[in-house]
Amino acid sequence: MNTQTLRSNLMLLLTAIIWGLAFVAQRVGAAYVGPFTFNGVRFALGSLSLVPLILFLNGKPSSRESQDNLSDRGNLRVVVPAGLAAGLVLFAGASLQQVGLAYAGTTAGKAAFITCLYIVLVPILGILWKQYISPSTWLGAVVALVGLYFLSVRQGFSFSAGDLLELAGSFFWAGHILLIDHFTNNKVNALKLACTQYAVCSVLSLATALMFEAITLTGLREAAIPILYGGILSVGVAYTLQIFGQKHAQPAHAAIILSLETVFAALGGFIILHESLGARGIAGCSLMFAGMLMSQFQNPISQVRLSKIQSGHCANNHR
Repeated sequence: MNTQTLRSNLMLLLTAIIWGLAFVAQRVGAAYVGPFTFNGVRFALGSLSLVPLILFLNGKPSSRESQDNLSDRGNLRVVVPAGLAAGLVLFAGASLQQVGLAYAGTTAGKAAFITCLYIVLVPILGILWKQYISPSTWLGAVVALVGLYFLSVRQGFSFSAGDLLELAGSFFWAGHILLIDHFTNNKVNALKLACTQYAVCSVLSLATALMFEAITLTGLREAAIPILYGGILSVGVAYTLQIFGQKHAQPAHAAIILSLETVFAALGGFIILHESLGARGIAGCSLMFAGMLMSQFQNPISQVRLSKIQSGHCANNHR
């Protein structure tokens, strides 16, 4: 491994750490402000944090990315409709994720692992576009489902409300990735699309918050650090690291490294929030992580890379 590749992998590892700990920040923020208020402010900061990067790349006409920015891919007539569609799906996924995190039984680690089932769902949903699904993907899906059973299914074969919301959200994250893939393959600039969709998600979240939540300065002040982390570090900083990190990283390696956000979310929840998954939960997480990795064998496509144009994420998340 040369120095350039090692540097890229380290950037991606730092990205995974930031995204993983974002679940901890979201969990903490849920204690002070409503889920729509949190997402509204967070994604507004996320959108604004990408503006300097867009301006920076536009100011470098020699780079490939800036050439894309200066072409029709960055035209508002192309970006805005795509951003509206992606922002609407992002709003659904992010809302389900944040509401789910407000439930006591849904830890940061559990939320991360359940959310990241999109890694398995994306290639399976690709059947709708007549894409080939490798045997390793089907095997990975089965292993991940077994892991989900150990992680979340309780006595009487029931899910907790928070886990169920996270599971529902994972389908929206998968749909969001496929949507982003469609737009970026059809000449829409990815960075400007990300900025626009974050703005759309912010507006929708704040509008919902105004209707159903009490927004107070006290709550925003107490949740300031989680919101700043989720908006600036998880979106602006991590997205930038991802862009530059993936320039010289192999797609398959990048996908595996970015999948580690689930592990860092669980570790962050354990160390910072003193959350424990128990032996059954750890076994479930291990199986889910193994299934995620299996699903990427023979599928080193950009699903994980595209996912964190959102989040979250993994939106974000990602995202």
